[in-house]
Amino acid sequence: MTETNGPRPAPSTQENGAPAVSDRNSLSLGSNGPLLLHDVRLVETLAHFNRERVPERNPHAKGSGAFGVFETTEDVSRYTKAAVFQPGVKTEMLARFSTVAGEQGSPDTWRDVRGFSLKFYTSEGNLDIVGNNTPVFFLRDPMKFPHFIRSQKRLPASGLRDANMQWDFWTLNPESAHQVTYLMGDRGLPLSWRHMNGYGSHTYMWINAEGEKFWVKYHFKTDQGVVNMPGDEAERLAGVDADYHRRDLFDAIERGEHPSWTLHVQVMPYADAKDYRFNPFDLTKVWPHADYPLIKVGRMTLNRNPENFFAQIEQAAFAPSNQVPGTGFSPDKMLLGRVFAYADAQRARIGTNYIQLPVNKPKVAGANSYTFDGNMAFEHSGSAPVYAPNSYGRGYSDETGPVEESWEADGEMVRSAYTLHAADDDFSQAGALVREVFDDAARERLVQTVAGALAGGVVEPVLSRAFQYWKNVDQSVGERIESAYQAIVTK
Repeated sequence: MTETNGPRPAPSTQENGAPAVSDRNSLSLGSNGPLLLHDVRLVETLAHFNRERVPERNPHAKGSGAFGVFETTEDVSRYTKAAVFQPGVKTEMLARFSTVAGEQGSPDTWRDVRGFSLKFYTSEGNLDIVGNNTPVFFLRDPMKFPHFIRSQKRLPASGLRDANMQWDFWTLNPESAHQVTYLMGDRGLPLSWRHMNGYGSHTYMWINAEGEKFWVKYHFKTDQGVVNMPGDEAERLAGVDADYHRRDLFDAIERGEHPSWTLHVQVMPYADAKDYRFNPFDLTKVWPHADYPLIKVGRMTLNRNPENFFAQIEQAAFAPSNQVPGTGFSPDKMLLGRVFAYADAQRARIGTNYIQLPVNKPKVAGANSYTFDGNMAFEHSGSAPVYAPNSYGRGYSDETGPVEESWEADGEMVRSAYTLHAADDDFSQAGALVREVFDDAARERLVQTVAGALAGGVVEPVLSRAFQYWKNVDQSVGERIESAYQAIVTK
């Protein structure tokens, strides 16, 4: 791909041919308010993206998982009334691990972010926590998500993956710096799924029995310890055992070595969010533990392999829209976009009635949904009324007034990035990760990893932007990356 120096290309259009207002910012009620369903550009962007590939998932195509149990061992009832998080409650669950960019046959050990998706079959309905093995992400607005994924896929002409395309997108979107630093660091190559942490990444809401609201982040800490693998070993395994991580998890469970993770949460009082020094709903940021320390909740243990991979893993449908009483959303724009996009992607990928499949079906007695007919409908309500309200004994819901999992928003409808808080920027947390978390050896591995990636086909003007991108993260590391790159290409 080369940069053109001629006239600026014509702006993009919507699918009906009308001019597109924006390909970068979603329509929201004020800069920090909720997204709006009548944002045609966002809806058609996400809806079309969800249908680009059939039948494998678009991102997170390569993966596997297992069943298990989550036990709440601590008392966090002061923060949430959710039944699954009450002391002593045990809940059946499913976990799926994956890579983001690779297709179905791609190697497990490619450098990539790992998906960490969990489905809890709670007594109040399914609760899904859909995250990664990193606490942050590349973006903060869902309008950019399809563009990001395409930049990690393949070129339209050759069908090959392209380093220049990836770095072009990353360097033009500096909010990616924190996640790219994680990716290019040691955690981009976990030894196994059993040896990596998982995070909800987004900010969610918890509500207690008194109606008090809190902001919360989920942290699943591996009880096996975080262990990563060297880059040369990852490359070797990609050639000799492309399913290394899938095999490791399956074989460990078969041997009776049941991996486990301890769930902690960070809890922020509801009122803190407004004036916190950076935007606590920004998916590219972490909350410092010094401000909001980890609170232990319980442990998940994977103890049962799937009996049929396709039926129980490939057809498993995770979506952050699956919440239960006592949990809810936040003004995180990426979360709100995924609330629509994930469930819609499952309808397109698996079918309209994917929720009727055993792996996705909630284990709740007396379910009474008015969802009706559609392709592959199996369950039905017999001759009961299919409309609400009705006069013939089928119950329906009719709550009015404020909803408990709400938040305030005020302002005009605008297309805008988040309103900046005092400490909002794209590079400081990535720099802190490099300087305060990585040791000298890890920093040197980061330098060599990035330099090698840039030497794999990144060209101007992207190359110079990439050097500056890393100097913005940390001046010294950026200079070392540039020098290491020159040493590679002049050999």
